[in-house]
Amino acid sequence: MATGFSDEERAAMKQRAEELKAMKGLKGLAKLQKENEACLEAIEKLEGTDRAIAERVHVIVLEEAPHLNPKTFYGFPAYAKDGKVVVFYQPASKFKTRYGTVSFDETAQLDDGPMWPVSFAVLEVTPEVEQRIRELVRRAAPAA
Repeated sequence: MATGFSDEERAAMKQRAEELKAMKGLKGLAKLQKENEACLEAIEKLEGTDRAIAERVHVIVLEEAPHLNPKTFYGFPAYAKDGKVVVFYQPASKFKTRYGTVSFDETAQLDDGPMWPVSFAVLEVTPEVEQRIRELVRRAAPAA
């Protein structure tokens, strides 16, 4: 039985530390611009299906919740409100899994009784998948 963190998990933690270090001392628009650039760079580094899904999720979030700010979260493209991540895309390539996920952090307003889903496996963005992601993003991050 393996103990401790995998190489991929350690790399993600290191990446998160680097993200925080890169933003140190930045405020306001300068910080938002740097975070947006980091998000776009994270998407550009992806390949194949991961990149196609991340690009589409980026467009969906910007269209459905333009008040969310793009950034990175453990190297993942993410979108935050008041500095707190609401939704992010975890590519399959990051941890060598068979599918990427569109996930919602605890700040997302998806509550539905005593239990609800917050992570969705995505193999491709079909029209039906896109519609579902749009609905989830609108629900997770209402404008006001």
